[in-house]
Order: sequence, then structure tokens, then C-alpha cells
Amino acid sequence: MFQGASSLSLDAKGRLAVPTRHREPLLAEAAGQLTITKHPDGCLMVFPRPAWEAFSARIAQLPMQAQWWKRIFLGNAMDVEMDGTGRVLISPELRAAAGLVKEAVLLGMGTHFELWDKATYEAKEAAAMQAQMPDVFKDFSF
Repeated sequence: MFQGASSLSLDAKGRLAVPTRHREPLLAEAAGQLTITKHPDGCLMVFPRPAWEAFSARIAQLPMQAQWWKRIFLGNAMDVEMDGTGRVLISPELRAAAGLVKEAVLLGMGTHFELWDKATYEAKEAAAMQAQMPDVFKDFSF
């Protein structure tokens, strides 16, 4: 179960160091093999390979009406491996899709991560905090 937020920096080659606390579970669960793809909210999703296989199988089963979403999720997916120092290379295409240049935020989302451009994430989070909570939280107890 991945959780927590980490502020990270991409190096000049587009590599990102996976936070130390996530390296062991990723090595144990997926031998350091990850899959990265686009998210419709403007970030990237980073999956350990076994979680990606489950997610992609569900996406592949969607009906033809969801063909464009299949293209977005499956067609843009790229397999990567953590190197010996725990870094992963984010392709130029995926960096461009998420607006990633230097500063990033990696969010643990349970079975996977979201990777955001830091300024974009902070702006969207601030807007969400100012908006009214969705109705699904109406009966939710904090």
C-alpha cells in the first residue's frame, strides 16, 4: 500500500529518484519493474508491474465506447525499471504530457502512484480545498 507525498526533482535526463521508503516494496513486489502512463487529470500514473497488469486487463475489457480511454491509458504506457540507485527514466513524451520539467510531487495512491508537476499539483489541490466537498462525502465520517 503506497501512501504519502514526496517532493522530487527530475534530473537533466528526465530521471526521477524513487523515494527510499518505496524502493524496498517496489523491489519486493515488482523487482523494480514499473509501468508509467497518462492520467486524464494531467498527471502520470506509476504502477508496479503486477498492479499495472491488473489495471490494464480491466481497461482492455472496456467496451468500444471507451476506445479513446483505452488509447490514452494503454497506448501511452511505458515500461521502465529502477536502476541500481533507485531512479527511473520518464520518457520525454510522458514528461511533456504531464508538464514535468524539474520539480515534481509523487503521491502514493494505494496500489500505484500519481506523478505531478509540482506547481500544477499545488494549484489543483488549492482549488479542491476551496471547492465544496463532493456529495459522496455527505455521509462520510472523518
